[in-house]
Amino acid sequence: MNALNGSVAKACTGGSISLIPAAPEDAEALVALRIEAMRESLEHIGRFDPARARERFLSGFSPPHTNHIQVNGERVGFVVVKPEAGQVLLDHLYIRPQHQNRGIGAAVLGRVTAQADAMALPVRVGALRGSRSNHFYIRAGFRLVEEGEFDTYYVRPTP
Repeated sequence: MNALNGSVAKACTGGSISLIPAAPEDAEALVALRIEAMRESLEHIGRFDPARARERFLSGFSPPHTNHIQVNGERVGFVVVKPEAGQVLLDHLYIRPQHQNRGIGAAVLGRVTAQADAMALPVRVGALRGSRSNHFYIRAGFRLVEEGEFDTYYVRPTP
């Protein structure tokens, strides 16, 4: 399910969004972006550890399922969407802090959910407990299905 490539139908505040396929050599740049995007939330719960964040991301890095998010040609985030048995896993969706709250994440999430809906599959996602992303997913129609020590998991059922 890497048909996400291309333009996202919705424009965000400040420009148009494109999804560009990632390559294996993008791994370190993606790690840095993930750490930048998660730093505040991880510090808030006392779990900021760049080495652990790097290792955790790289252990599951799958370039064929990863897209850079660009706004007017600038890379502002990335999304990882993986097919799983009977569902779609939204494995990562990160936007650089200075580009958050502009509709970028919502536009990309809309693209993910539209494609999952077309395949009649639910979408599963995990979020760090206490992170603002929890409210983002709930507003988008995701339902809480599981809580772990550090993460919460949501599913958006097919309509």
